[in-house]
Amino acid sequence: MDAGTWYKSLPRFTRYWLTATVSLSLLCRFGLLPVELMYLSRELVFTRLQLWRCITSLFVFPLNGATGFHFLINCYFITQYSARLEKDQYARSPSDYMYLLIITAVLANVGGMVFNVYFLMDMLVVAITYIWCQLNKEVIVNFWFGSRFKAMYLPWVLAGIELIFHGSLASLVGIFNGHVYYFLKFQYPQELGGSAFLETPQFLKRIAPDVSGGISGFGVPPESRAPPARQSANSAWGYGTALGRN
Repeated sequence: MDAGTWYKSLPRFTRYWLTATVSLSLLCRFGLLPVELMYLSRELVFTRLQLWRCITSLFVFPLNGATGFHFLINCYFITQYSARLEKDQYARSPSDYMYLLIITAVLANVGGMVFNVYFLMDMLVVAITYIWCQLNKEVIVNFWFGSRFKAMYLPWVLAGIELIFHGSLASLVGIFNGHVYYFLKFQYPQELGGSAFLETPQFLKRIAPDVSGGISGFGVPPESRAPPARQSANSAWGYGTALGRN
């Protein structure tokens, strides 16, 4: 499959996310956009009302010689786990996936402001990965040095690597954000009999209408559509830089 065919095969919102991330990061890397206007700053957002930073910080990654590999790994995770979520669990209701991205983006901004994380790509990627892993807990993933374990442990391995090697809590915040969505969308209404707080607004349904007559696949937490345990979902995470640092 050539690059163009592969790119077009990505589901809509995953493709938008990847395109915005790669484009803005490269424009900043080559000085065509001022990176000092892109990062998240609590002071600048609230005192100077530079609200665009809440959006640009989601897509801009501070590229340099030391962070390039980590950026590629993030892009890999987007094309793997975001694409799988959108194609499988959210295939019938793309607006539900758009709403998921909006919620996790808002939570990433809150976490970034609390913990002074300037660029939020890692936090958002870990949140999406966590949600996929919770919906596919029994899938066996491959990791570094031939290690294999269930998908439910993958986000914690990522957070552990980030914490041990870089002293960053940002991946843990990403896990927390992903769990907030997963709990409110699935666990609380389905397992605990609570109210459904995360129903997708109708204006998003109009932007991205449901497929197959508007039938959504969220009556209960969806069953894993992953292959049997003999097969693997490859994972390449490992090396990275501390979030919020250039």
